Amino acid sequence: MSGDKSGGLWDTIKTVGYAILIALVVRTFAYEPFNIPSGSMLPTLLIGDYLFVSKFSYGYSKHSLPFSLPLIPGRVMESMPERGDVMVFKLPSDNKTDFIKRIVGLPGDEIQVTGGILHINGTPVERKRVEDFVSTDDFGTTRRVPRFIETLPNGVQHYILEESDNDPMDNTRVYKVPEGMYFAMGDNRDRSNDSRYGDVGFIPAVNLVGRAEFLFFSTAGDLWKPWKWPETVRFSRIFQGIE
Repeated sequence: MSGDKSGGLWDTIKTVGYAILIALVVRTFAYEPFNIPSGSMLPTLLIGDYLFVSKFSYGYSKHSLPFSLPLIPGRVMESMPERGDVMVFKLPSDNKTDFIKRIVGLPGDEIQVTGGILHINGTPVERKRVEDFVSTDDFGTTRRVPRFIETLPNGVQHYILEESDNDPMDNTRVYKVPEGMYFAMGDNRDRSNDSRYGDVGFIPAVNLVGRAEFLFFSTAGDLWKPWKWPETVRFSRIFQGIE
């Protein structure tokens, strides 16, 4: 009997070990979950969204590994991001904080914002006014923010929010994107810390973690209070693709 018990315990340990190993492999080489803690990507991503990022989209670097273990030099199996991709990357200033923004500038591009309008290589990006983005805070206060559809040069369309065209970063210098680097902005243009600011700046290819693919959960409340999910879960957003 004692042998049976010890054998059963060892089988359980092996099963748990295999499960952890498989989870680590999937997380490292296929898909990794992330959650959205801020409103910098409104209206595309909401606070409380949970999403999967494809790790294979741009190839692999040390930042693909847990704790950014320095086992991969540069990038391997590298693929170039496309303009308009929503990507997760490690903040260049500390190489550990996860940021999520939209790629608008590729290597060699000249990027500038003038009067709130994004310019790529001297050409203004088309921006069309649509209905306001409406949100309600925890106190029941309704807030309306002007929403636009932005069309990038490759035809990718996405929503942005622009409260004003006269904020400090609505009129910028020209940013020349170096080779091997990218320029990213948040869709919530007046409330996003992104490549326009010095603590983010250009994003080295090695810092790319992956492309945001789809939501697997979304809640306006506390994730760890499942008894409130019927009221707080945004069921319409679950399994929604990210554009």
